[in-house]
Amino acid sequence: MNTRARMGWTVVVAVVAAGGWWWQGRGGSGEAGPAGKAGAAPHSQAVTLVTVRQQDMPVQAEAAGTVVPLNTVEVRPQVSTTVRSVAIQEGQFVHQGDLLFTLDDRSDQANLEKARATLLRDQATLADLERQWRRNQELLAQNFVSQGALDSVQAQRDAQVALVASDKAAVRAAEVSAGYNTVRAPLSGRAGAIAVHPGSLVSPTGDPLVTISQIDPIGVSFTLPEAQLPTLLGDGDGPQQQRTPLGVTVLRKAADGGEAAPMTGQLSFLDNTVDSTSGTIKLKARLANPAQALWPGQYVTVRLTLRTLKDAAVLPQAALIIKGDDREVYVVGADQKADLRPVKVLNNDGAWAAVSGVKPGEQVVMEGKENLRPGGSVHVAPAAGAASAASSAGSAPTRAGAGA
Repeated sequence: MNTRARMGWTVVVAVVAAGGWWWQGRGGSGEAGPAGKAGAAPHSQAVTLVTVRQQDMPVQAEAAGTVVPLNTVEVRPQVSTTVRSVAIQEGQFVHQGDLLFTLDDRSDQANLEKARATLLRDQATLADLERQWRRNQELLAQNFVSQGALDSVQAQRDAQVALVASDKAAVRAAEVSAGYNTVRAPLSGRAGAIAVHPGSLVSPTGDPLVTISQIDPIGVSFTLPEAQLPTLLGDGDGPQQQRTPLGVTVLRKAADGGEAAPMTGQLSFLDNTVDSTSGTIKLKARLANPAQALWPGQYVTVRLTLRTLKDAAVLPQAALIIKGDDREVYVVGADQKADLRPVKVLNNDGAWAAVSGVKPGEQVVMEGKENLRPGGSVHVAPAAGAASAASSAGSAPTRAGAGA
């Protein structure tokens, strides 16, 4: 081979070697494939996360309730007579002491005048006996009358004093009887149907003139399972009457069929027995009702706050993984690894759950947990649904269910 040929082959070998070196350097630089780019680790799962919140959560029991008046009075006459006038209308709201009916009081007024006249007569007789008694005392001092004469006058005087006292009592009794002919409202409330008219004959044993039901405040009657009795009694925290009354929220329908603004009150009555046939205990709540939004006989939903979980770890129920009776969540740490952790639900409602097993501030997987495995790598990939859920997670839950 001549010198020119050997030089050509040398150049070819050099070019091939340089090309190989360049190709190896380009492949190892990290610029060729997506796996070499900064960001998600290879084979990581896209998930959305939510932060566990720390806040108080009320534990509530929900039941169907019926609105009942706290007091209902059947107004009846105290004397047998006829109705002179009716001062109210059916369905009218009346205040305590308002005039309802006036009855025929002519007979009672005559008896009152007679009793007063008898009192005046006996008072005059007493005044005369007082004068005789004082005069006989003076005559006895001058030895003009005997002690027996003075004692006789004094006995008549004492008897007359008792008779005057009896007359005064008779006058008061006649005044009371005459007062029965003016019928006034015994409490504030709404009047029902009026059963009489002017001229109607009424008596204490007859039908009531009208029924008045207290509207403000008003009561709501409902029942709860007997399993809630220890909580209602305070679990031995002391006598029930010394504890703060439990709070009650009443939900009702609005005129347009939607939900009206909730009304709040307090538990006022806990029955002293459990109904053995239904296994429930009867309760009653007391609520202010100035606008008369609640009406006797109305059906409502009652939420009774049994207790409050202080500084509870709260997360959306959508983050829970349900396996039979077990509940788990994926907790993501700083290393972007998913740790499957069992939790215990302490309280829940339709959207929120207070749990133990995680700490406030930790991040749990909200979406994307279906194909996730314990210890798997994750990266955050916000989705529209997750963004909406995270937005709603910014506000505290307003209620919680009674059971876990």
